[in-house]
Amino acid sequence: MTGWLAIAGLGPGDEALVTPEVTAALAEATDVIGYIPYVARVAPREGLTLHPTDNRVELDRATHALQLAAQGHRVVVVSSGDPGVFAMAAAVFEALEAGPPEWRDIDIRVLPGITAMLAASARAGAPLGHDFCAINLSDNLKPWGVIERRVRLAAEADFAIAFYNPRSKA
Repeated sequence: MTGWLAIAGLGPGDEALVTPEVTAALAEATDVIGYIPYVARVAPREGLTLHPTDNRVELDRATHALQLAAQGHRVVVVSSGDPGVFAMAAAVFEALEAGPPEWRDIDIRVLPGITAMLAASARAGAPLGHDFCAINLSDNLKPWGVIERRVRLAAEADFAIAFYNPRSKA
Protein backbone atom coordinates (compact mmCIF):
# COMPACT_ATOMS: atom_id res chain seq x y z
CA MET A 1 0.00 0.00 0.00
CA THR A 2 1.62 3.25 -1.12
CA GLY A 3 -1.23 5.60 -0.33
CA TRP A 4 -1.42 7.83 2.70
CA LEU A 5 -3.91 10.03 4.47
CA ALA A 6 -3.20 13.41 6.02
CA ILE A 7 -5.83 15.14 8.13
CA ALA A 8 -4.92 18.79 7.82
CA GLY A 9 -5.94 22.05 9.42
CA LEU A 10 -6.12 25.01 7.04
CA GLY A 11 -6.03 27.55 9.86
CA PRO A 12 -8.56 30.31 10.54
CA GLY A 13 -8.83 31.60 6.97
CA ASP A 14 -5.71 33.68 6.34
CA GLU A 15 -3.49 31.78 3.89
CA ALA A 16 -0.42 33.12 5.73
CA LEU A 17 -1.51 31.02 8.72
CA VAL A 18 -1.47 27.68 6.85
CA THR A 19 1.53 25.71 8.13
CA PRO A 20 4.36 24.67 5.78
CA GLU A 21 3.65 21.01 6.64
CA VAL A 22 0.05 21.35 5.42
CA THR A 23 1.17 23.21 2.29
CA ALA A 24 3.64 20.39 1.50
CA ALA A 25 0.99 17.68 1.99
CA LEU A 26 -1.41 19.51 -0.32
CA ALA A 27 1.34 19.77 -2.96
CA GLU A 28 1.84 15.98 -2.86
CA ALA A 29 -1.84 15.03 -2.68
CA THR A 30 -3.78 13.28 -5.43
CA ASP A 31 -7.09 13.91 -3.66
CA VAL A 32 -8.44 16.56 -1.29
CA ILE A 33 -11.65 15.86 0.61
CA GLY A 34 -13.59 18.25 2.82
CA TYR A 35 -16.51 20.53 3.47
CA ILE A 36 -17.25 22.68 0.40
CA PRO A 37 -15.86 26.03 1.68
CA TYR A 38 -12.63 24.40 2.88
CA VAL A 39 -11.98 22.49 -0.36
CA ALA A 40 -12.60 25.78 -2.20
CA ARG A 41 -9.49 27.15 -0.45
CA VAL A 42 -7.31 24.57 -2.26
CA ALA A 43 -6.07 25.61 -5.70
CA PRO A 44 -6.93 23.11 -8.44
CA ARG A 45 -4.01 21.64 -10.35
CA GLU A 46 -3.29 18.81 -12.75
CA GLY A 47 -3.24 15.45 -10.98
CA LEU A 48 -5.39 16.65 -8.08
CA THR A 49 -9.02 15.65 -7.62
CA LEU A 50 -11.09 17.83 -5.32
CA HIS A 51 -13.95 16.14 -3.44
CA PRO A 52 -16.12 18.86 -1.85
CA THR A 53 -18.94 17.59 0.35
CA ASP A 54 -21.82 19.11 2.24
CA ASN A 55 -21.94 19.72 5.97
CA ARG A 56 -22.89 16.96 8.44
CA VAL A 57 -21.47 14.06 6.39
CA GLU A 58 -18.23 13.77 8.35
CA LEU A 59 -18.22 9.97 8.63
CA ASP A 60 -19.01 9.54 4.92
CA ARG A 61 -16.19 11.96 4.10
CA ALA A 62 -13.79 10.09 6.38
CA THR A 63 -14.76 6.69 4.95
CA HIS A 64 -14.25 7.95 1.40
CA ALA A 65 -10.81 9.27 2.33
CA LEU A 66 -9.78 5.95 3.88
CA GLN A 67 -11.06 4.02 0.85
CA LEU A 68 -9.00 6.21 -1.51
CA ALA A 69 -5.87 5.94 0.64
CA ALA A 70 -6.29 2.14 0.78
CA GLN A 71 -6.36 2.17 -3.04
CA GLY A 72 -2.99 3.96 -3.11
CA HIS A 73 -4.10 7.59 -3.34
CA ARG A 74 -2.36 10.38 -1.45
CA VAL A 75 -5.31 11.96 0.35
CA VAL A 76 -5.64 15.14 2.39
CA VAL A 77 -8.80 15.66 4.42
CA VAL A 78 -9.06 19.39 5.08
CA SER A 79 -10.65 21.17 8.02
CA SER A 80 -10.60 24.76 9.12
CA GLY A 81 -8.42 25.61 12.10
CA ASP A 82 -6.91 22.47 13.60
CA PRO A 83 -8.30 19.09 12.49
CA GLY A 84 -8.43 17.88 16.09
CA VAL A 85 -10.54 20.77 17.39
CA PHE A 86 -14.22 20.40 16.43
CA ALA A 87 -13.06 19.05 13.07
CA MET A 88 -12.30 15.93 11.01
CA ALA A 89 -9.59 14.05 12.93
CA ALA A 90 -12.07 12.37 15.27
CA ALA A 91 -14.33 11.33 12.38
CA VAL A 92 -11.43 9.76 10.47
CA PHE A 93 -10.34 7.71 13.47
CA GLU A 94 -13.95 6.66 14.16
CA ALA A 95 -14.27 5.48 10.53
CA LEU A 96 -10.89 3.74 10.78
CA GLU A 97 -12.02 1.84 13.87
CA ALA A 98 -15.28 0.78 12.19
CA GLY A 99 -13.63 -0.10 8.88
CA PRO A 100 -11.84 -3.18 7.57
CA PRO A 101 -8.64 -4.33 9.31
CA GLU A 102 -6.46 -3.47 6.29
CA TRP A 103 -7.21 0.23 6.81
CA ARG A 104 -5.04 0.08 9.94
CA ASP A 105 -2.01 -0.26 7.64
CA ILE A 106 -2.64 3.15 6.05
CA ASP A 107 -0.06 5.80 6.89
CA ILE A 108 -2.21 8.42 8.65
CA ARG A 109 -0.88 11.76 9.84
CA VAL A 110 -2.68 14.56 11.65
CA LEU A 111 -1.22 17.91 10.58
CA PRO A 112 -1.99 20.64 13.10
CA GLY A 113 -3.39 23.99 12.18
CA ILE A 114 -3.93 27.29 13.93
CA THR A 115 -7.39 27.52 15.44
CA ALA A 116 -9.58 30.60 15.28
CA MET A 117 -9.36 30.68 19.07
CA LEU A 118 -5.57 30.95 19.00
CA ALA A 119 -5.49 33.46 16.15
CA ALA A 120 -8.05 35.69 17.87
CA SER A 121 -6.21 35.37 21.17
CA ALA A 122 -2.96 36.48 19.55
CA ARG A 123 -4.70 39.53 18.08
CA ALA A 124 -6.21 40.43 21.45
CA GLY A 125 -3.01 40.07 23.45
CA ALA A 126 -2.99 37.19 25.91
CA PRO A 127 -6.54 36.36 27.04
CA LEU A 128 -5.72 32.65 27.13
CA GLY A 129 -2.60 33.13 29.24
CA HIS A 130 -4.13 31.22 32.12
CA ASP A 131 -6.85 28.59 32.37
CA PHE A 132 -9.29 28.53 29.48
CA CYS A 133 -11.64 26.24 27.60
CA ALA A 134 -13.28 26.00 24.18
CA ILE A 135 -16.96 25.13 23.95
CA ASN A 136 -18.78 24.19 20.76
CA LEU A 137 -22.25 25.75 20.83
CA SER A 138 -23.55 23.66 17.93
CA ASP A 139 -26.40 21.39 18.91
CA ASN A 140 -26.10 19.32 15.73
CA LEU A 141 -24.35 16.46 17.55
CA LYS A 142 -25.29 16.99 21.19
CA PRO A 143 -28.34 18.24 23.07
CA TRP A 144 -28.57 21.88 24.07
CA GLY A 145 -28.85 20.89 27.76
CA VAL A 146 -25.34 19.43 27.68
CA ILE A 147 -23.96 22.58 26.07
CA GLU A 148 -25.75 24.85 28.54
CA ARG A 149 -24.37 22.87 31.49
CA ARG A 150 -20.81 23.10 30.13
CA VAL A 151 -21.09 26.86 29.63
CA ARG A 152 -22.46 27.34 33.16
CA LEU A 153 -19.74 25.21 34.77
CA ALA A 154 -16.96 26.88 32.77
CA ALA A 155 -18.25 30.30 33.81
CA GLU A 156 -18.47 29.20 37.45
CA ALA A 157 -14.87 27.98 37.23
CA ASP A 158 -13.80 31.44 35.97
CA PHE A 159 -12.27 30.14 32.74
CA ALA A 160 -11.67 32.37 29.77
CA ILE A 161 -14.05 30.78 27.27
CA ALA A 162 -13.72 30.53 23.49
CA PHE A 163 -17.06 29.80 21.88
CA TYR A 164 -17.29 27.98 18.56
CA ASN A 165 -20.27 27.69 16.21
CA PRO A 166 -22.67 30.16 17.83
CA ARG A 167 -25.25 29.22 15.19
CA SER A 168 -25.75 25.60 14.17
CA LYS A 169 -25.79 25.40 10.38
CA ALA A 170 -27.10 22.13 9.04
